[in-house]
Amino acid sequence: MDYIIETRDIKKSFGNFQAVRGISIEVPQGSIYGFVGPNGAGKTTTMRVLTTLTRPSSGTAFVAGHSVLDDRRAVRRAIGYMPDEFGVYEDLRVWEYLDFFAACYDIPENERKRLVGDLLELVDLSHRREDMVDKLSKGMKQRLSLARTLAHDPQVLILDEPASGLDPRARVEIRELLGELANMGKTIFFSSHILADVEDICSHIGIIEAGEIIMQGSIDDLKVELMAHREIMVTVMDNDVAEKVLNIVKGIKDVVEAEIITPKNGRSRVRVDFAGNDEDLAALSRKLFDEGITLLGFNEEEKDLEHMFMRVTRGLVT
Repeated sequence: MDYIIETRDIKKSFGNFQAVRGISIEVPQGSIYGFVGPNGAGKTTTMRVLTTLTRPSSGTAFVAGHSVLDDRRAVRRAIGYMPDEFGVYEDLRVWEYLDFFAACYDIPENERKRLVGDLLELVDLSHRREDMVDKLSKGMKQRLSLARTLAHDPQVLILDEPASGLDPRARVEIRELLGELANMGKTIFFSSHILADVEDICSHIGIIEAGEIIMQGSIDDLKVELMAHREIMVTVMDNDVAEKVLNIVKGIKDVVEAEIITPKNGRSRVRVDFAGNDEDLAALSRKLFDEGITLLGFNEEEKDLEHMFMRVTRGLVT
């Protein structure tokens, strides 16, 4: 597999504080890679290394085949970087803001007008081109900042918490825009502290905690790793019935684990980790019915990545 971003045992210390503790990341070309972890886990420090803004204490990294240590200018040409803060250019009009950054990348003046128009159309800000930047909502500023990263047509977008602080509608708009950019062939590497923000659009994720990578890989592979079994939720009338269900299912070979969980709406539930197929699942349902259990619910829970990871890590990521 071709990796467009690759780090090798990156470490970064600030005095006695070790922010990054030997991170190795592999980002496939053309992927949307979600870099996930709680605040303070080391996400921003890692991204600053990738963008050549911070030198690692040890280790190395390559972006689009260029070393962040030895070929910094080539790395910067290959990436579009969006930090977690918008910047200080709020006394410009929207089109002037994009024109300024296009000029910084040596794009000829006679090409910039068309480029600015295309970028504004892409991020749905054409109708605000004459507005002052400081009059935009935060969601619009995020979209404008994203447009800025595209001015020089980079191969890789590195985005630090692009949806942070946005309202639900603006977060959806940003996710949809990232999907469009991926369809255009861009590799997108973005950080988030919320797994739910990345599951719908990411092809790959890396999970970081206290400066170390806990796990990384494709979404599908991690789902298999985090929860290889099906999760069945059995809802019954009360705890006495739930105890009976628990005793019955623990004697079935395809049941890996079962437990009574917190009642919901006054009803009791039994969570069953199940390794069988659909026929085995149907047999389990019949078994409970034959034992005289009145079922208020018998359903398979959807494999939500955040839910699965929280169960495995016992709350490392929130």
